[in-house]
Amino acid sequence: MAKTIVVKQIGSPIRRPADQKATLIGLGLNKMHRTRELEDTPSVRGMIRKISHMVEIVEEKG
Repeated sequence: MAKTIVVKQIGSPIRRPADQKATLIGLGLNKMHRTRELEDTPSVRGMIRKISHMVEIVEEKG
């Protein structure tokens, strides 16, 4: 079973650079307080690190 992480958006993409907005959309987040369960891969971790001021990791499964 693959490891997964639950990510929650806590910051607004308003007045942020276009690449940060695109990263949010790439993770499946685009509105406040939405959560997504994503596979724990290095690419997903890198995306989370890029926008760490707008998201938080709620829990890690697996």
